[in-house]
Amino acid sequence: MASTTSKSYYWKGFRDGTPFIFVAIPFGTLFGVFATETGLTIVQTMAFTATVFAGAAQFAALQLLQDNTPTVIILASALAVNLRMAMYSASLTPYLGSAPLWQRAFAAYLIVDQSYACSIVRFEKEPHMTTPQRMAYFLGSVTPITPLWMLATFLGAVLGTKIPESWALDFALPITFLAMIGPMLRTMPHVITALVAITVSLLTVAVPYNLGLLIAGCAGMMAGAQAELWTLNKEATS
Repeated sequence: MASTTSKSYYWKGFRDGTPFIFVAIPFGTLFGVFATETGLTIVQTMAFTATVFAGAAQFAALQLLQDNTPTVIILASALAVNLRMAMYSASLTPYLGSAPLWQRAFAAYLIVDQSYACSIVRFEKEPHMTTPQRMAYFLGSVTPITPLWMLATFLGAVLGTKIPESWALDFALPITFLAMIGPMLRTMPHVITALVAITVSLLTVAVPYNLGLLIAGCAGMMAGAQAELWTLNKEATS
């Protein structure tokens, strides 16, 4: 009975995660195209996407690779972009922390924005779910995304090798970031974070190795955190 119940939660997660394939496919394809445009081989591109499995960090690292940035800076930047995954993990720990180690390790690899968003909403809505049911739901939510992300990356990499250099597709990378960031600006702290990060990045554009981006990111996060605290204090006193 428990197995059947866990299986049903897996398919609930699968259904909830399916709409996100409309995001995974175009972004995976775009990453594959630009990875090969940057000079990576198809094998390197697939190894990149399989080991990192984080779209925003992959695009950030790709941009820095284009600028011949030192490897240490690329790794630091990618880790900074992916700091939110640490917060996701901390948020999921009360729900999945009692699962076997190998399951938690597998889930850690599969944490993406979509699987986290689906799972945390379901776990909070149904607090009496067992740990196996939660893990089944989590894995189900990411199942539609993972293979299609890999496949789309491969197709993009193959396509990228056939695109003439005269097409000059480099402009699409910053446009992609704008498309990713735009929908996230839902609250005033989000807007303040973006504005501060943009301002500081412009002021530090002369800093070597694109370190101005890391400085701007840190400044944006601090400003956003302060704005969030101010908002919460205002709500508490009103």
